[in-house]
Amino acid sequence: MTARPFLKWSGGKTQLLPQILERLPKKINRYFEPFVGGGAVFFALAAEKRFKFATLSDSNEELINAYRMAQTLPGLLVDALKKHGESHSEEYFYEIRGKDPLKLTPTQRAARMIYLNKTCFNGLYRVNKSGGFNVPFGDYKSPKICDEENILAVFEALRDSQVFAREFEDGVYMAKPGDVVYFDPPYMPASPTANFTAYTKAGFYPEDHQALRDLAFRLDEKGVHVLLSNADTPKARELYKDFLIEEVQARRNINSKGEKRGNVGELLIRGPSAR
Repeated sequence: MTARPFLKWSGGKTQLLPQILERLPKKINRYFEPFVGGGAVFFALAAEKRFKFATLSDSNEELINAYRMAQTLPGLLVDALKKHGESHSEEYFYEIRGKDPLKLTPTQRAARMIYLNKTCFNGLYRVNKSGGFNVPFGDYKSPKICDEENILAVFEALRDSQVFAREFEDGVYMAKPGDVVYFDPPYMPASPTANFTAYTKAGFYPEDHQALRDLAFRLDEKGVHVLLSNADTPKARELYKDFLIEEVQARRNINSKGEKRGNVGELLIRGPSAR
């Protein structure tokens, strides 16, 4: 079985994979993805055996712990997920949501994260300023909480990978000429009311986007193949005006109002050397 993302993730790149993959080299020495999220691009590249080694990172420690447990203890993770599946109910959801993940074992913590992700509203990952997961219950008829076959496939896909909980700057410091870095940060807001930054309690703000742009520029100058994703907004186009910007269309279903879901413009951005 080919591994696929084992988590739902806002802004996941599954539907844009053809456009993203065609903009990446066919042969990659080391692949870096410092906002790994659901990992759709990583799993697609792994299936095509495009890279020799991968370094995946994210500042979201709950997310990275889930990757580590899938990478190291998939059997225990499957067992823990099966227990959640047997107990699932709205009352049980809030009981698990209320637990402090730092008081759980790493496997229990990963299973909690996956369980909440599979059963919360819209599969959204959002935390409050204290870092507590605060998405409400999602009323699904039969959520697939434990996909054992895919967890084991993910274990195989992660065999030649390193996984770290790091800020994006630290996640790519080892990148060398000929390597590939794909940045998929929390997007720049399309409107004043769409400024969602709560994937971690630290958030992601305009100064972070500027630091990311500067880092991408330095990597490109060094000979690293750089690709970024972002929303198609005037601010994003201005920020990356010296880069190669291409517009693509993606369907977004995260809005709670159905009439506001649909195709939206996104940007795929390559380093200035690609112009």
